[in-house]
Amino acid sequence: MAKTILDTVNSPVDLRKIAPEKLPKLAAELRKFIIEIVASKEGHLGASLGVVELTIALHYIFDTPKDLLVWDVGHQAYGHKIITGRRENFHTNRQLDGISGFPKRNESEYDTFGVGHSSTSISAALGMALASALKGESEKQHIAVIGDASIASGMAFEGLNHAGVTNANLLIILNDNAIGIDPSVGALKNYLTKARVGYKPKQDNMVEALNFKYFGPVDGHDLESLLETLEALKKIKGPKFLHVITTKGKGLKKAEEDQVKYHAPGKFLPETGELLPYDTENLPLKFQDVFGLSLVELAEKNEKIIGITPAMPTGSSLKYMMQSFPERAFDVGIAEQHAVTLAAGMATQGFVVFCAIYSTFLQRAYDQVIHDVALQDLPVIFCLDRAGLVGEDGATHHGSFDIAYLRCIPNMIIFAPLDEVDLRNMLYTAQTGKLKHPLAIRYPRGRGFVEDWKLPFEEINFGKGRKLKGGSAIAVLTFGTIGKNAEKALEELKQPEAIGHYDMRFIKPLDEGLLHEVLSNYKMLVTIEDGVRNGGAGSAVMEFAQQHNYHLPITTLGLPDKFTDHGKVEELQEKSKIDVESIKACLNSMLRKLK
Repeated sequence: MAKTILDTVNSPVDLRKIAPEKLPKLAAELRKFIIEIVASKEGHLGASLGVVELTIALHYIFDTPKDLLVWDVGHQAYGHKIITGRRENFHTNRQLDGISGFPKRNESEYDTFGVGHSSTSISAALGMALASALKGESEKQHIAVIGDASIASGMAFEGLNHAGVTNANLLIILNDNAIGIDPSVGALKNYLTKARVGYKPKQDNMVEALNFKYFGPVDGHDLESLLETLEALKKIKGPKFLHVITTKGKGLKKAEEDQVKYHAPGKFLPETGELLPYDTENLPLKFQDVFGLSLVELAEKNEKIIGITPAMPTGSSLKYMMQSFPERAFDVGIAEQHAVTLAAGMATQGFVVFCAIYSTFLQRAYDQVIHDVALQDLPVIFCLDRAGLVGEDGATHHGSFDIAYLRCIPNMIIFAPLDEVDLRNMLYTAQTGKLKHPLAIRYPRGRGFVEDWKLPFEEINFGKGRKLKGGSAIAVLTFGTIGKNAEKALEELKQPEAIGHYDMRFIKPLDEGLLHEVLSNYKMLVTIEDGVRNGGAGSAVMEFAQQHNYHLPITTLGLPDKFTDHGKVEELQEKSKIDVESIKACLNSMLRKLK
């Protein structure tokens, strides 16, 4: 079988040996390779297809890895990975012990900065450029590639603002395709929309106002033009800005037509892009959809309900409220800090504000949660989607830390539903007028457990847990949906009379009455959570036991004190010892100690 051009490219050194007129053929082969792998292995598709030519041009013109290339977020870095020595193991992308779906410093010297969250590239590349200047490396190039959704983030503005008053040898490339995961929003997007290849609006060029030399817009799929432009930019010192127009999903018709769905489409036919059928009949709904649909149901009767999301209307399912009540639902773009303080401002005016945000992204607004919400004791409701292990996106996206980083904040209430009916009922309870403090509701990625979830609403008593099963010697205390693993473990152990199971529901405040009952009547106790053990819910229980002079042994199960890599949720639960088999082994060990 004849070799393709791509087969000969094991590094950018090989790439630079190829004649420029052959690069369009290489681009076609690279695009086909990405499509064929992602079609069967799954992953992020549209973003990488959109920057194939740009990726080739960057590695062709710049002397990577000596010249430093930083990708923002990293959804678009598949082509980069393939031509920097990872073609042969690209089929392991996002799989357990395989390569990461995002740039990762310990994976390759070409991955100059680890990413997964947006809007970090400008600050990182500027930091590298200033460091190079201090080392006397005046010829070294530093390139940040950032999308039009990411550049609207506050952190990107901060980096631009600083870079504009330096002499840093920095090139910022705006990959403008008018979409992040969902379509881009905001005033900057409206300005960029006016720009087109060969035409830049004459007025209101914010980038030039910040002292950047502005070039473009250029066609991001015209390799000849890209090569010529980048070669010229290499020779210009100081901060430079190149505006590149691309099409997300380029080269796969269906991905171009439905850019939201084909951001990460699941499995599909590589020849046509047709999604492979996935039988959802009789499967429970996803937690995000239970949230989104329940919020619409509540908003129909409560005109005070507001929904806010930072650029995740589809991922969080706030899209349902945006469709039903567009005047009361806001996508604020990639701006988590703004989302939280916007919610706080609305709460001061008597509105019931649901801020739908992934657990891992709320980390980016930690000061706002403390200073703008909790300190003022405003009853903002944080709906923390993707809490716990999220699977193949890995360490940058796991919701590992929210319990630990929220439970130390005064006034904060933290609720973890056992199932989607619990989630629905807490959403209802939160808008009844009885909530007087900030509330975080944490729930996992993926499908729930109950097919018939749309039951009549019931109020939940704040700070109260419940006994699911009585026992005589060992008490299992679970927090959230991980309790389903404990239930299954007990079923497989034939429901031993010695073991009781308690669904604590609230991490803060803990149900002190229930804890006194458990600690007084059992000989051993085990807590289970899908967050980090250090500072987590189990730690809270141990603190309570110590404060009240209980001395029984307490075992805490949860995520270890290290960053968890990517893999299927079940695989990662097994590695973290919170899967059904590990819980059974723990309980069997405890049962043996009773004999």
